[in-house]
Amino acid sequence: MSEPVDVSNLLAQIPRADKGLPPVHLWDTAFCGDIDMRIARDGIWYYMGTPIGRKPMVKLFSTIIRRDGDEYFLITPVEKVGIKVDDAPFVAVALDVEGVGEQQVLRFTTNVDESVSAGSEHPLRFVINPETQEPAPYLHVRRNLEALIHRNVFYQLIELAVVAEIDGQNWLGVWSAGEFFPIGLEP
Repeated sequence: MSEPVDVSNLLAQIPRADKGLPPVHLWDTAFCGDIDMRIARDGIWYYMGTPIGRKPMVKLFSTIIRRDGDEYFLITPVEKVGIKVDDAPFVAVALDVEGVGEQQVLRFTTNVDESVSAGSEHPLRFVINPETQEPAPYLHVRRNLEALIHRNVFYQLIELAVVAEIDGQNWLGVWSAGEFFPIGLEP
């Protein structure tokens, strides 16, 4: 069993970059164990069961999160620690729409103030719960990390939905940056 990780020590190891995110996908850091940190489905980060109330700290941690398979880690050039993520590490909490029709661009803002425009590099996907038939919409944020789209934002998407034919079937979906993202078959 490894020594417990000191969160303040982890924070001190995060590289300060004026532009862009740290290259966590390039770091091959040794695993140091799990820490008692969890990201709830609503996007609230917890440390030792207590919400992290300092948004700048959450934003800083969000720059060093990495997903390997089904596991999530906070990683620096020195340490790699496991954390729990209930659903997705981010939540899309706001939507801005630029333009109309097939050329409209859907720009989402996450709970950590990251702006992401849906398109070929940042696709939307919609998962239907087989038991409840409720949709769970997601936006690809970066690498293999997604944001769960907040219910209010999802309602905005539904208002923007149009019908398009795919393989002979009519699908309800939304356009962004010239890409059509099907939500479900037209009722």
